[in-house]
Amino acid sequence: MTAGLRALRRRILTPALSSTSLEVRGFRKKNATAQELLETIGRTFLEGYGQIVEAPDPQAAESRLERIPSEFRGFAYEGAAMACSVLDALPGSKEQRLRGLLAGRGGAHPYMAYVGIGWAMARLPRVLRPDTASADPLLRWLVLDGYGFHQAYFHTDRYVRRQYRDRRPAWPQDLASYAHRAVDQGIGRALWFVGGTDVDAVLALVGAFPSARRGDLFGGVGLAATYAGGADADELLRLREGAGEYRPQLLQGSAFAAEARERAGLTVHHTALATEVLCGMDPQGAARVCRELRPDAPDCVDMPAYETWRQRIAGALVSEGRC
Repeated sequence: MTAGLRALRRRILTPALSSTSLEVRGFRKKNATAQELLETIGRTFLEGYGQIVEAPDPQAAESRLERIPSEFRGFAYEGAAMACSVLDALPGSKEQRLRGLLAGRGGAHPYMAYVGIGWAMARLPRVLRPDTASADPLLRWLVLDGYGFHQAYFHTDRYVRRQYRDRRPAWPQDLASYAHRAVDQGIGRALWFVGGTDVDAVLALVGAFPSARRGDLFGGVGLAATYAGGADADELLRLREGAGEYRPQLLQGSAFAAEARERAGLTVHHTALATEVLCGMDPQGAARVCRELRPDAPDCVDMPAYETWRQRIAGALVSEGRC
């Protein structure tokens, strides 16, 4: 395919930049700084997506992705993984772009990449959705996390305000047992965007959901507050106190975000601030908790290893007096 055709493909397949506007989305605008942060994240996601769609292969896009500032680079790789998944799924495609992305510099961003696959799952027809059978058995649940984020971000009235849950199987059968919970974790991440990083607004959004769903939602909120940023120390402390009985899940999400940034070498100031206020430790310590407690055993019949991992992290943070 010529460069001209690839550029045309990018224009056709890349979502409109306006879709990242808080005005268009109807999300809360806390202040100009928070608005610029969230909209930059969205633009960077689309930039990563577009770079892959226009490039002849993932390796050709790496140099441009690596030039994106560290605060936002993970979001670019998230978009890149979505693009790879979409292109791999197109009828007649024999490409293995996602595998190529993860074999290169994208391999430092497995968490974001799996979330990006979930975006593709939400956009593609059911028959073309990515196959998760060969995915990392622990991290594959992040695909459904990404799916949940997408649905809450783009279908906010239905998934957030009306608290809809998919009733038809919207995911592979091997993921069905834990699907709703993984999706809720992604919805929780999206609530940080829907609420515009305004802690009071985010707490109100979570509080409107049934209590049985709030633990997973707070896990997503903690992850977004730490990975994306947008809150100062006082706001983070208010978030920590407002989580109440779900504080362990909030802390687990924060630690998980620290692990994702540490693994990719993308830890920034707001990561350190969030883990210090929420978890009572630096990002390196929070990431170490995640790594040391990573399970080796496969999924059990009644509980995925991924949920075991999350509970271990939350339990460790509680036992160290972080709550």
